Amino acid sequence: MKHISTFSSKKVLVLGLAKSGVAAAELLNKLGAFVTVNDAKPFEESPDAQNLLSKGITVICGRHPEDLLDEGFEYVIKNPGIPYHNPIVKDALTRGIPVWTEMELAYLISEAPFIGITGSNGKTTTTTLLFHMLNQGGCNPLIAGNIGTVACSVAEVAQADQVIVTELSSFQLLGVETFQPKISILTNLYEAHLDYHGSFEEYGEAKYAITKNQSPDDTFIYNADQPAVVKYANRTKAKLLPFSTKGHQEMGISADDTHIYWLGEPYLERKSIALPGEHNLENILCAVAASILLDCPKETIQHVLASFTGVKHRTQFVREWKQRKFYNDSKATNTLATKSALAAFEQPVILIAGGLERGHSFEEMRPYMGNVKAIVSFGETSARLVEFGQSCGVNQLEKVENLQQAVKVATDLSEPHDVVLLSPACASWDQYANFELRGEDFIEAVFQIK
Repeated sequence: MKHISTFSSKKVLVLGLAKSGVAAAELLNKLGAFVTVNDAKPFEESPDAQNLLSKGITVICGRHPEDLLDEGFEYVIKNPGIPYHNPIVKDALTRGIPVWTEMELAYLISEAPFIGITGSNGKTTTTTLLFHMLNQGGCNPLIAGNIGTVACSVAEVAQADQVIVTELSSFQLLGVETFQPKISILTNLYEAHLDYHGSFEEYGEAKYAITKNQSPDDTFIYNADQPAVVKYANRTKAKLLPFSTKGHQEMGISADDTHIYWLGEPYLERKSIALPGEHNLENILCAVAASILLDCPKETIQHVLASFTGVKHRTQFVREWKQRKFYNDSKATNTLATKSALAAFEQPVILIAGGLERGHSFEEMRPYMGNVKAIVSFGETSARLVEFGQSCGVNQLEKVENLQQAVKVATDLSEPHDVVLLSPACASWDQYANFELRGEDFIEAVFQIK
Protein backbone atom coordinates (compact mmCIF):
# COMPACT_ATOMS: atom_id res chain seq x y z
CA MET A 1 0.00 0.00 0.00
CA LYS A 2 1.20 3.50 -0.83
CA HIS A 3 1.27 5.53 2.39
CA ILE A 4 0.08 8.74 0.79
CA SER A 5 -0.01 12.03 2.73
CA THR A 6 -3.11 13.37 0.95
CA PHE A 7 -5.34 12.91 3.99
CA SER A 8 -2.84 13.43 6.79
CA SER A 9 -4.39 15.72 9.45
CA LYS A 10 -7.30 16.46 7.09
CA LYS A 11 -10.94 16.33 8.18
CA VAL A 12 -12.81 13.75 6.10
CA LEU A 13 -16.50 12.90 6.22
CA VAL A 14 -17.55 9.34 5.34
CA LEU A 15 -21.22 9.52 4.37
CA GLY A 16 -23.04 6.19 4.69
CA LEU A 17 -21.61 3.00 6.08
CA ALA A 18 -22.22 -0.48 4.60
CA LYS A 19 -19.07 -2.36 3.60
CA SER A 20 -17.51 0.39 1.53
CA GLY A 21 -18.07 3.06 4.16
CA VAL A 22 -16.54 0.98 6.94
CA ALA A 23 -13.50 0.12 4.81
CA ALA A 24 -13.03 3.74 3.74
CA ALA A 25 -13.27 5.02 7.32
CA GLU A 26 -10.73 2.51 8.60
CA LEU A 27 -8.33 3.23 5.73
CA LEU A 28 -8.56 6.99 6.15
CA ASN A 29 -7.91 6.58 9.88
CA LYS A 30 -4.71 4.66 9.04
CA LEU A 31 -3.69 7.43 6.64
CA GLY A 32 -3.86 9.97 9.43
CA ALA A 33 -7.15 11.68 8.63
CA PHE A 34 -9.55 13.04 11.23
CA VAL A 35 -12.51 10.88 10.23
CA THR A 36 -16.19 11.47 10.95
CA VAL A 37 -18.76 8.89 9.89
CA ASN A 38 -22.40 9.83 9.35
CA ASP A 39 -25.07 7.16 8.86
CA ALA A 40 -28.86 7.15 9.10
CA LYS A 41 -29.06 3.93 11.12
CA PRO A 42 -29.32 4.45 14.90
CA PHE A 43 -26.03 3.89 16.73
CA GLU A 44 -27.42 1.13 18.95
CA GLU A 45 -28.49 -0.80 15.82
CA SER A 46 -25.14 -0.48 14.05
CA PRO A 47 -22.30 -2.78 15.15
CA ASP A 48 -20.14 -1.19 12.44
CA ALA A 49 -20.58 2.28 13.93
CA GLN A 50 -19.84 0.95 17.40
CA ASN A 51 -16.66 -0.71 16.17
CA LEU A 52 -15.49 2.46 14.40
CA LEU A 53 -16.11 4.50 17.55
CA SER A 54 -13.92 2.08 19.53
CA LYS A 55 -11.09 2.92 17.09
CA GLY A 56 -11.33 6.61 17.84
CA ILE A 57 -13.40 7.57 14.81
CA THR A 58 -16.14 10.15 15.35
CA VAL A 59 -19.57 8.67 14.66
CA ILE A 60 -22.83 10.55 14.07
CA CYS A 61 -25.73 8.15 13.66
CA GLY A 62 -29.49 8.22 13.36
CA ARG A 63 -29.73 11.48 11.41
CA HIS A 64 -27.98 13.68 8.84
CA PRO A 65 -27.49 17.10 10.50
CA GLU A 66 -28.06 19.98 8.07
CA ASP A 67 -25.06 21.87 9.44
CA LEU A 68 -22.74 18.86 9.29
CA LEU A 69 -20.35 20.41 6.75
CA ASP A 70 -19.81 23.45 8.97
CA GLU A 71 -17.21 21.29 10.74
CA GLY A 72 -14.71 22.17 8.00
CA PHE A 73 -14.38 18.92 6.12
CA GLU A 74 -11.94 18.89 3.20
CA TYR A 75 -13.17 15.66 1.60
CA VAL A 76 -16.41 13.68 1.50
CA ILE A 77 -16.34 9.95 0.76
CA LYS A 78 -19.87 8.80 0.08
CA ASN A 79 -21.56 5.44 -0.29
CA PRO A 80 -22.14 4.90 -4.05
CA GLY A 81 -25.87 4.42 -3.50
CA ILE A 82 -26.36 7.90 -2.02
CA PRO A 83 -27.63 10.12 -4.88
CA TYR A 84 -26.15 13.48 -5.76
CA HIS A 85 -29.38 15.25 -4.88
CA ASN A 86 -28.80 14.27 -1.23
CA PRO A 87 -28.70 17.59 0.73
CA ILE A 88 -25.27 16.97 2.26
CA VAL A 89 -23.77 15.92 -1.09
CA LYS A 90 -25.26 18.98 -2.80
CA ASP A 91 -23.96 21.22 -0.03
CA ALA A 92 -20.47 19.72 -0.32
CA LEU A 93 -20.36 20.29 -4.06
CA THR A 94 -21.60 23.86 -3.63
CA ARG A 95 -18.76 24.47 -1.16
CA GLY A 96 -16.23 22.97 -3.57
CA ILE A 97 -15.49 19.98 -1.36
CA PRO A 98 -14.42 16.90 -3.40
CA VAL A 99 -17.05 14.13 -3.20
CA TRP A 100 -15.53 10.73 -3.95
CA THR A 101 -16.42 7.06 -3.65
CA GLU A 102 -13.99 4.66 -2.03
CA MET A 103 -12.86 3.59 -5.51
CA GLU A 104 -10.80 6.78 -5.75
CA LEU A 105 -9.15 5.93 -2.42
CA ALA A 106 -8.34 2.45 -3.72
CA TYR A 107 -6.61 3.89 -6.77
CA LEU A 108 -4.60 6.41 -4.76
CA ILE A 109 -3.12 3.79 -2.41
CA SER A 110 -2.75 0.80 -4.73
CA GLU A 111 0.66 -0.57 -5.67
CA ALA A 112 -1.03 -2.73 -8.30
CA PRO A 113 -2.57 -1.54 -11.60
CA PHE A 114 -6.30 -1.86 -12.22
CA ILE A 115 -8.46 -3.41 -14.88
CA GLY A 116 -11.76 -1.51 -14.78
CA ILE A 117 -14.90 -3.18 -16.13
CA THR A 118 -18.24 -1.45 -16.55
CA GLY A 119 -21.37 -1.54 -18.72
CA SER A 120 -25.12 -1.93 -18.37
CA ASN A 121 -25.01 -5.73 -18.64
CA GLY A 122 -22.29 -8.35 -18.33
CA LYS A 123 -19.99 -6.67 -15.80
CA THR A 124 -20.01 -9.49 -13.26
CA THR A 125 -19.64 -12.28 -15.81
CA THR A 126 -16.79 -10.47 -17.59
CA THR A 127 -15.02 -9.71 -14.31
CA THR A 128 -15.35 -13.27 -13.03
CA LEU A 129 -14.34 -14.86 -16.33
CA LEU A 130 -11.30 -12.62 -16.68
CA PHE A 131 -10.25 -13.28 -13.09
CA HIS A 132 -10.39 -17.05 -13.68
CA MET A 133 -8.29 -16.76 -16.85
CA LEU A 134 -5.63 -14.64 -15.17
CA ASN A 135 -5.65 -16.73 -12.00
CA GLN A 136 -5.25 -20.02 -13.83
CA GLY A 137 -2.69 -18.39 -16.11
CA GLY A 138 -0.39 -17.60 -13.20
CA CYS A 139 -0.94 -13.83 -13.29
CA ASN A 140 -1.78 -13.65 -9.57
CA PRO A 141 -4.80 -11.30 -9.92
CA LEU A 142 -7.06 -9.84 -7.25
CA ILE A 143 -10.77 -9.15 -7.67
CA ALA A 144 -12.71 -6.18 -6.29
CA GLY A 145 -15.43 -3.59 -6.70
CA ASN A 146 -19.14 -3.96 -7.30
CA ILE A 147 -18.75 -7.74 -7.39
CA GLY A 148 -18.74 -7.77 -3.60
CA THR A 149 -15.20 -7.06 -2.36
CA VAL A 150 -14.46 -3.49 -1.34
CA ALA A 151 -11.78 -2.07 -3.62
CA CYS A 152 -9.84 -0.07 -1.03
CA SER A 153 -9.54 -3.16 1.20
CA VAL A 154 -8.10 -5.13 -1.72
CA ALA A 155 -5.78 -2.26 -2.68
CA GLU A 156 -4.32 -2.22 0.85
CA VAL A 157 -2.81 -5.68 0.34
CA ALA A 158 -2.14 -5.56 -3.42
CA GLN A 159 1.48 -5.91 -4.59
CA ALA A 160 3.08 -4.19 -7.55
CA ASP A 161 3.35 -7.45 -9.53
CA GLN A 162 -0.40 -8.11 -9.24
CA VAL A 163 -3.41 -6.68 -11.07
CA ILE A 164 -6.80 -5.82 -9.58
CA VAL A 165 -9.74 -6.91 -11.75
CA THR A 166 -12.51 -4.50 -10.78
CA GLU A 167 -16.22 -4.40 -11.56
CA LEU A 168 -17.46 -0.81 -11.44
CA SER A 169 -20.99 0.58 -11.43
CA SER A 170 -21.95 3.99 -12.75
CA PHE A 171 -22.57 4.99 -9.12
CA GLN A 172 -18.96 4.21 -8.21
CA LEU A 173 -17.53 5.84 -11.31
CA LEU A 174 -19.29 9.15 -10.66
CA GLY A 175 -17.12 9.46 -7.55
CA VAL A 176 -13.65 9.12 -9.12
CA GLU A 177 -11.30 11.96 -10.04
CA THR A 178 -7.90 10.52 -11.00
CA PHE A 179 -8.73 6.79 -11.37
CA GLN A 180 -6.75 5.46 -14.36
CA PRO A 181 -6.99 1.75 -15.10
CA LYS A 182 -4.31 0.10 -17.23
CA ILE A 183 -7.09 -1.65 -19.15
CA SER A 184 -10.69 -0.44 -19.20
CA ILE A 185 -13.71 -2.30 -20.59
CA LEU A 186 -17.13 -0.93 -21.55
CA THR A 187 -19.32 -3.92 -22.38
CA ASN A 188 -22.47 -2.10 -23.56
CA LEU A 189 -24.86 0.76 -22.78
CA TYR A 190 -28.61 0.52 -22.29
CA GLU A 191 -31.00 2.77 -20.41
CA ALA A 192 -30.62 2.04 -16.70
CA HIS A 193 -30.64 3.82 -13.34
CA LEU A 194 -32.25 6.90 -14.85
CA ASP A 195 -33.90 7.62 -11.48
CA TYR A 196 -30.35 8.14 -10.14
CA HIS A 197 -28.68 9.81 -13.12
CA GLY A 198 -31.59 11.77 -14.54
CA SER A 199 -30.93 10.99 -18.20
CA PHE A 200 -29.28 8.44 -20.47
CA GLU A 201 -26.66 11.06 -21.38
CA GLU A 202 -25.63 11.54 -17.75
CA TYR A 203 -25.60 7.77 -17.25
CA GLY A 204 -23.29 7.37 -20.25
CA GLU A 205 -20.99 10.11 -18.97
CA ALA A 206 -20.68 8.24 -15.68
CA LYS A 207 -19.65 5.10 -17.57
CA TYR A 208 -17.16 7.14 -19.62
CA ALA A 209 -15.24 7.79 -16.40
CA ILE A 210 -13.80 4.28 -16.83
CA THR A 211 -11.53 5.64 -19.59
CA LYS A 212 -11.54 9.44 -19.26
CA ASN A 213 -8.18 9.53 -17.44
CA GLN A 214 -6.45 6.89 -19.53
CA SER A 215 -3.32 7.74 -21.52
CA PRO A 216 -1.92 6.35 -24.80
CA ASP A 217 -0.08 3.77 -22.69
CA ASP A 218 -3.43 2.32 -21.56
CA THR A 219 -6.07 0.32 -23.48
CA PHE A 220 -9.82 0.80 -23.85
CA ILE A 221 -11.76 -2.33 -24.85
CA TYR A 222 -15.14 -1.26 -26.16
CA ASN A 223 -18.30 -2.43 -27.91
CA ALA A 224 -17.89 -1.45 -31.56
CA ASP A 225 -21.43 -2.62 -32.33
CA GLN A 226 -23.03 0.15 -30.28
CA PRO A 227 -22.87 3.76 -31.52
CA ALA A 228 -23.58 4.95 -27.97
CA VAL A 229 -20.31 3.30 -26.88
CA VAL A 230 -18.29 4.22 -29.98
CA LYS A 231 -18.78 7.93 -29.30
CA TYR A 232 -16.89 7.51 -26.03
CA ALA A 233 -14.14 5.58 -27.81
CA ASN A 234 -13.71 8.63 -30.03
CA ARG A 235 -13.07 10.77 -26.94
CA THR A 236 -10.54 8.66 -25.03
CA LYS A 237 -6.76 9.04 -25.30
CA ALA A 238 -6.22 5.32 -24.68
CA LYS A 239 -5.28 2.76 -27.32
CA LEU A 240 -8.51 1.40 -28.80
CA LEU A 241 -9.36 -2.28 -28.91
CA PRO A 242 -12.85 -2.80 -30.37
CA PHE A 243 -14.91 -5.95 -30.00
CA SER A 244 -17.75 -7.11 -32.23
CA THR A 245 -20.16 -10.04 -32.20
CA LYS A 246 -21.36 -9.18 -35.72
CA GLY A 247 -18.91 -11.35 -37.65
CA HIS A 248 -15.25 -11.45 -38.61
CA GLN A 249 -13.45 -8.09 -38.25
CA GLU A 250 -9.85 -7.16 -39.08
CA MET A 251 -9.42 -4.98 -36.00
CA GLY A 252 -9.57 -5.97 -32.33
CA ILE A 253 -11.44 -9.10 -31.32
CA SER A 254 -14.55 -10.41 -33.05
CA ALA A 255 -16.71 -13.47 -33.53
CA ASP A 256 -18.91 -15.14 -36.11
CA ASP A 257 -20.94 -18.35 -35.81
CA THR A 258 -17.86 -20.57 -35.81
CA HIS A 259 -14.80 -18.71 -34.49
CA ILE A 260 -13.39 -15.97 -32.31
CA TYR A 261 -10.86 -13.83 -34.20
CA TRP A 262 -7.94 -11.87 -32.77
CA LEU A 263 -6.65 -9.08 -35.01
CA GLY A 264 -8.43 -10.69 -37.94
CA GLU A 265 -6.96 -14.17 -37.47
CA PRO A 266 -8.86 -17.23 -36.14
CA TYR A 267 -8.10 -17.61 -32.43
CA LEU A 268 -10.40 -20.42 -31.22
CA GLU A 269 -13.52 -22.31 -32.22
CA ARG A 270 -16.77 -21.29 -30.59
CA LYS A 271 -17.97 -24.89 -30.26
CA SER A 272 -15.46 -25.34 -27.42
CA ILE A 273 -17.09 -22.59 -25.30
CA ALA A 274 -19.31 -23.80 -22.45
CA LEU A 275 -21.06 -20.52 -21.56
CA PRO A 276 -24.30 -20.18 -23.58
CA GLY A 277 -25.88 -17.13 -25.15
CA GLU A 278 -25.10 -14.35 -27.59
CA HIS A 279 -25.18 -11.85 -24.72
CA ASN A 280 -22.38 -13.79 -23.04
CA LEU A 281 -20.34 -13.66 -26.24
CA GLU A 282 -19.71 -9.95 -25.52
CA ASN A 283 -18.41 -10.87 -22.08
CA ILE A 284 -16.22 -13.62 -23.50
CA LEU A 285 -14.64 -11.32 -26.11
CA CYS A 286 -13.85 -8.71 -23.45
CA ALA A 287 -12.27 -11.23 -21.10
CA VAL A 288 -10.26 -12.93 -23.84
CA ALA A 289 -8.96 -9.59 -25.16
CA ALA A 290 -7.80 -8.43 -21.72
CA SER A 291 -6.21 -11.81 -21.02
CA ILE A 292 -4.25 -11.69 -24.27
CA LEU A 293 -3.04 -8.17 -23.48
CA LEU A 294 -1.77 -9.47 -20.12
CA ASP A 295 0.07 -12.39 -21.75
CA CYS A 296 -2.20 -15.08 -20.36
CA PRO A 297 -1.37 -18.39 -22.12
CA LYS A 298 -3.77 -19.33 -24.91
CA GLU A 299 -4.12 -22.84 -23.49
CA THR A 300 -5.36 -21.38 -20.21
CA ILE A 301 -7.88 -19.14 -21.96
CA GLN A 302 -9.20 -22.12 -23.93
CA HIS A 303 -9.41 -24.28 -20.81
CA VAL A 304 -11.39 -21.67 -18.88
CA LEU A 305 -13.80 -21.09 -21.76
CA ALA A 306 -14.39 -24.84 -22.03
CA SER A 307 -15.19 -25.18 -18.31
CA PHE A 308 -16.76 -21.88 -17.21
CA THR A 309 -20.56 -22.24 -17.14
CA GLY A 310 -21.51 -18.88 -15.67
CA VAL A 311 -21.70 -16.76 -12.55
CA LYS A 312 -24.14 -17.84 -9.91
CA HIS A 313 -27.69 -16.60 -10.59
CA ARG A 314 -26.74 -15.39 -14.09
CA THR A 315 -27.81 -18.06 -16.60
CA GLN A 316 -26.05 -20.51 -14.29
CA PHE A 317 -26.21 -24.15 -15.28
CA VAL A 318 -27.53 -26.05 -12.25
CA ARG A 319 -28.18 -29.65 -13.17
CA GLU A 320 -29.11 -32.11 -15.90
CA TRP A 321 -31.89 -34.55 -14.96
CA LYS A 322 -33.32 -37.11 -17.36
CA GLN A 323 -32.03 -35.11 -20.34
CA ARG A 324 -33.55 -31.84 -19.06
CA LYS A 325 -31.18 -28.97 -18.30
CA PHE A 326 -31.96 -26.53 -15.47
CA TYR A 327 -30.64 -22.95 -15.48
CA ASN A 328 -30.76 -20.35 -12.70
CA ASP A 329 -31.04 -16.78 -14.01
CA SER A 330 -32.50 -15.24 -10.85
CA LYS A 331 -30.44 -12.06 -11.48
CA ALA A 332 -32.84 -11.34 -14.39
CA THR A 333 -34.89 -8.74 -12.52
CA ASN A 334 -36.13 -7.02 -15.69
CA THR A 335 -37.35 -7.95 -19.16
CA LEU A 336 -34.10 -6.96 -20.86
CA ALA A 337 -32.20 -9.58 -18.87
CA THR A 338 -34.83 -12.28 -19.47
CA LYS A 339 -34.83 -11.45 -23.18
CA SER A 340 -31.07 -12.12 -23.27
CA ALA A 341 -31.49 -15.38 -21.40
CA LEU A 342 -34.21 -16.62 -23.78
CA ALA A 343 -32.03 -15.72 -26.76
CA ALA A 344 -29.30 -18.00 -25.39
CA PHE A 345 -31.23 -21.22 -26.05
CA GLU A 346 -32.28 -22.97 -29.24
CA GLN A 347 -33.96 -25.82 -27.35
CA PRO A 348 -37.58 -25.69 -26.16
CA VAL A 349 -37.78 -23.68 -22.92
CA ILE A 350 -40.02 -24.02 -19.90
CA LEU A 351 -39.86 -20.49 -18.49
CA ILE A 352 -40.32 -19.88 -14.77
CA ALA A 353 -40.98 -16.18 -14.21
CA GLY A 354 -42.65 -13.70 -11.91
CA GLY A 355 -42.11 -11.55 -8.87
CA LEU A 356 -42.66 -8.02 -7.65
CA GLU A 357 -45.37 -6.07 -9.46
CA ARG A 358 -43.95 -2.81 -10.78
CA GLY A 359 -46.35 -2.45 -13.68
CA HIS A 360 -43.57 -2.80 -16.27
CA SER A 361 -44.25 -4.20 -19.74
CA PHE A 362 -43.08 -7.65 -20.87
CA GLU A 363 -43.15 -6.61 -24.54
CA GLU A 364 -39.35 -6.63 -24.94
CA MET A 365 -39.50 -10.41 -24.49
CA ARG A 366 -42.06 -11.02 -27.28
CA PRO A 367 -39.57 -11.54 -30.17
CA TYR A 368 -37.78 -14.18 -28.09
CA MET A 369 -40.81 -16.25 -27.06
CA GLY A 370 -40.70 -18.58 -30.07
CA ASN A 371 -38.91 -21.37 -28.21
CA VAL A 372 -40.99 -21.01 -25.04
CA LYS A 373 -43.33 -24.00 -24.88
CA ALA A 374 -44.63 -23.27 -21.38
CA ILE A 375 -44.63 -20.50 -18.77
CA VAL A 376 -44.93 -21.27 -15.09
CA SER A 377 -45.56 -17.99 -13.27
CA PHE A 378 -45.49 -17.11 -9.58
CA GLY A 379 -45.57 -14.04 -7.38
CA GLU A 380 -47.40 -10.74 -7.82
CA THR A 381 -46.99 -10.65 -11.61
CA SER A 382 -48.18 -14.21 -12.24
CA ALA A 383 -51.58 -13.24 -13.72
CA ARG A 384 -50.04 -10.69 -16.10
CA LEU A 385 -47.46 -13.22 -17.25
CA VAL A 386 -50.22 -15.68 -18.08
CA GLU A 387 -51.95 -13.00 -20.18
CA PHE A 388 -48.66 -12.16 -21.88
CA GLY A 389 -47.99 -15.82 -22.61
CA GLN A 390 -51.46 -16.21 -24.14
CA SER A 391 -50.83 -13.22 -26.42
CA CYS A 392 -47.56 -14.83 -27.56
CA GLY A 393 -49.28 -18.12 -28.42
CA VAL A 394 -47.68 -20.14 -25.62
CA ASN A 395 -49.85 -23.22 -25.24
CA GLN A 396 -49.03 -24.29 -21.69
CA LEU A 397 -49.55 -21.68 -18.99
CA GLU A 398 -49.54 -22.40 -15.28
CA LYS A 399 -49.89 -20.06 -12.30
CA VAL A 400 -48.57 -21.19 -8.91
CA GLU A 401 -48.04 -19.65 -5.49
CA ASN A 402 -44.30 -19.98 -5.04
CA LEU A 403 -41.03 -21.00 -6.62
CA GLN A 404 -40.94 -24.51 -5.15
CA GLN A 405 -44.30 -25.27 -6.77
CA ALA A 406 -43.05 -23.68 -10.00
CA VAL A 407 -40.07 -26.02 -10.19
CA LYS A 408 -42.29 -29.08 -9.67
CA VAL A 409 -44.84 -27.98 -12.29
CA ALA A 410 -42.14 -26.99 -14.80
CA THR A 411 -40.43 -30.36 -14.38
CA ASP A 412 -43.73 -32.18 -14.96
CA LEU A 413 -44.30 -30.14 -18.13
CA SER A 414 -40.81 -30.74 -19.49
CA GLU A 415 -39.65 -33.42 -21.89
CA PRO A 416 -36.18 -34.75 -22.72
CA HIS A 417 -33.88 -32.11 -24.27
CA ASP A 418 -35.94 -29.24 -22.84
CA VAL A 419 -34.46 -26.37 -20.84
CA VAL A 420 -36.10 -25.37 -17.55
CA LEU A 421 -35.12 -21.74 -17.06
CA LEU A 422 -35.70 -19.52 -14.03
CA SER A 423 -35.51 -16.02 -15.48
CA PRO A 424 -38.09 -14.02 -13.53
CA ALA A 425 -38.13 -10.69 -15.46
CA CYS A 426 -39.13 -9.16 -12.11
CA ALA A 427 -37.54 -8.13 -8.85
CA SER A 428 -37.68 -10.62 -5.99
CA TRP A 429 -38.98 -8.43 -3.18
CA ASP A 430 -42.56 -9.72 -3.08
CA GLN A 431 -41.34 -13.07 -1.71
CA TYR A 432 -37.55 -12.79 -1.20
CA ALA A 433 -35.17 -10.27 0.32
CA ASN A 434 -32.95 -10.41 -2.79
CA PHE A 435 -32.42 -12.28 -6.05
CA GLU A 436 -29.65 -14.40 -4.50
CA LEU A 437 -32.06 -16.00 -2.01
CA ARG A 438 -34.53 -16.61 -4.83
CA GLY A 439 -31.81 -18.31 -6.85
CA GLU A 440 -30.69 -20.45 -3.92
CA ASP A 441 -34.31 -21.54 -3.41
CA PHE A 442 -34.48 -22.57 -7.07
CA ILE A 443 -31.22 -24.53 -6.87
CA GLU A 444 -32.39 -26.35 -3.76
CA ALA A 445 -35.72 -27.25 -5.39
CA VAL A 446 -33.97 -28.51 -8.54
CA PHE A 447 -31.72 -30.83 -6.56
CA GLN A 448 -34.73 -32.25 -4.73
CA ILE A 449 -36.11 -33.62 -8.00
CA LYS A 450 -35.92 -37.39 -7.94
